[in-house]
Amino acid sequence: MKRRHLILALTVLAAGSGLSHTMRSAYASPQGSAWPPQGFRLAGQGVMRWFGLKIYEARLWVTGSGLDAARFEEARFALEITYARTLAGRDIARSSHDEMLRMSLADPSSRERWLAAMTRLFPDVRDTDTLVGINTPGAGVGFLHNGKPIGAIAEPGFARAFFAIWLDPRTAKPDLREQLIGAAGPQKKAGTSAYEAAAASRLD
Repeated sequence: MKRRHLILALTVLAAGSGLSHTMRSAYASPQGSAWPPQGFRLAGQGVMRWFGLKIYEARLWVTGSGLDAARFEEARFALEITYARTLAGRDIARSSHDEMLRMSLADPSSRERWLAAMTRLFPDVRDTDTLVGINTPGAGVGFLHNGKPIGAIAEPGFARAFFAIWLDPRTAKPDLREQLIGAAGPQKKAGTSAYEAAAASRLD
């Protein structure tokens, strides 16, 4: 049981089928630039820990229009995960599936299809690796591994189920959810760029 919960705590982003040229252009950061691309701002960030052990840092990036936590799948946003541990992609895919099952998200056939896609293309990750999942309303989720596009699952239903692992009220880590959505609403006034603020204060 403890092993299952540890794997669950390590749940991160997964990739599906290969990116088309159009999707690759939409999801990729500008060549030679750091994440995030222009137009995104930091909404919130937190650390995932397991019995005090740091597993990963999570950051939620939104556009100027913000994000309604009750209907997050309707907004363009990105979830960035920076790892502090090594984890096999197949374990990440399985724990993602198990969380969808726990929250009764989607039907069994959809979950199994998504599990196969995640297992096939999800990379193993190591300390300091970064994965980013970008939600495009009505189109699905595109993924970056260390800044490079690695795939997408072009199903809006998957987007809702996948990001629910972090953003749904039924998440296994409600404290992390609250940290992520802290400033996800529409931006009211300009200030220091979100990326500069994040770079200046990395989480311990």
